Amino acid sequence: MSEALASRVVLYVHEMLHFPNADEIMVHAHTLFARMGFPEPYPDAERLAIALLTGVFTLLAYFVLFGKRHRRRRQVLQEELDSAYRKVQLLQERMAQMEEEERAHAPKEQIRIWMDGAFDMMHYGHMNAFRQARSLGTFLVVGVNDDESITACKGAPPVLNNEERIASVEGCKFVDVVEPHCPYIMNEEYLQRMIKKHRIDYVVHGDDPCIVDGKDVYESAQKLGKYRTIPRTEGVSTSDILGRMLVMHKTHHTHEHFANGQLSSRMLQDKDKVYERPSKFLTTNRMLRLFSVGNHEPAKTDKVVYIDGAFDMFHAGHVEILRLAKEQGSYLIVGVHNDSVVNAHRGLNYPIMNLHERVLSVLGCKYVDDVLIDAPWQVTPEMVASLSLSVVVHGTHRDQHHMPEFSIEEHYAHARKTGIFKLIQSPMKLDVNDIVARINDNRERFEKKFVSKMKSEEEYYADRYGKSKK
Repeated sequence: MSEALASRVVLYVHEMLHFPNADEIMVHAHTLFARMGFPEPYPDAERLAIALLTGVFTLLAYFVLFGKRHRRRRQVLQEELDSAYRKVQLLQERMAQMEEEERAHAPKEQIRIWMDGAFDMMHYGHMNAFRQARSLGTFLVVGVNDDESITACKGAPPVLNNEERIASVEGCKFVDVVEPHCPYIMNEEYLQRMIKKHRIDYVVHGDDPCIVDGKDVYESAQKLGKYRTIPRTEGVSTSDILGRMLVMHKTHHTHEHFANGQLSSRMLQDKDKVYERPSKFLTTNRMLRLFSVGNHEPAKTDKVVYIDGAFDMFHAGHVEILRLAKEQGSYLIVGVHNDSVVNAHRGLNYPIMNLHERVLSVLGCKYVDDVLIDAPWQVTPEMVASLSLSVVVHGTHRDQHHMPEFSIEEHYAHARKTGIFKLIQSPMKLDVNDIVARINDNRERFEKKFVSKMKSEEEYYADRYGKSKK
């Protein structure tokens, strides 16, 4: 059988070699052999072709016989790399946990930090500021400006009221104590009172200036030698988020305003260019780890609770429902849906914040033990088993949907079937639609504020990097 196959191959090669350029190719081949120093006689065309075919067949045989083995080895190596990466992540988490425990149990003297602000529409940039401020000491006291002083200094009330802003700040894992109803501009007498009351060592603010009516808000702290600065979280600001919400209602509300001539010609020309500013925040693995400090794996005895949602524009309503969810067990996992899923169920330009921004905001909440990033829309049996879920909860109040009505029966079918689903009463009826509506009710004022703030932001980045941030 093998002799017959060999004969057929030789005949095939012989036929193939009788093409017009065969002699010319052999001349070039013999010239090459001579230059390489091979002794004569050189192989004829038939022998050369057989040698080449033998080489080709050898390579094919090697690929067939050993290629699968190499693929298996590559697969094993990839699995080992994945396992090593998971181990590195686990070690990083344990190191962060150990650092947190060392800070908590260290016998060193407590250094108490003061930070204050309006914290209107609080976001992960504010949370990161709290984290940085607390890292300068061991205990963070945050003063939340009251509605009246904000209105007096800024000429308009904040979007969120005292109760809503205080609840958001109190829910942050990096904040130890909240001082409510703090004046927007602290005079020396008030500052001295707070320093004495909370035993404050340093007053901290971002490295961007805070000037009101030509006066530095922190002048008194600087005079006392207790002032420190932290770098701002670049790529996010309240003004940037405000711009995203102004876009939210562009289709539904601004056309009427334009028709009534309520916006200037400049605003009409620049509205799309100014408002449509995608998020420029760069989410890094390091930032996620920093926000995950203090989080740990559930113990075998923990009762694991799961709640999911968009958590867009993370606000006091979210904080309160997460607080109640945590009370249903001892370990809370929060599932955060991706942008496409949220948009498919809410329409328009939702979500206002992208997935990474929303995940950081949830990680910054003190009631959250872990976050399931890009959570499946439906709670599946595999999820329940893998995460060891004991309770799956959902609040009675949720954001308004612009798409087909949300179905609890469909969304939580497996949890309901297995008896682990629990509907809990939402303690605060605040949602992202309320926030957007408040912006829209005072749209003209916020548009002017937005353009002014964006100019200040451009100047900040121009001064910092020598060019505009685009």
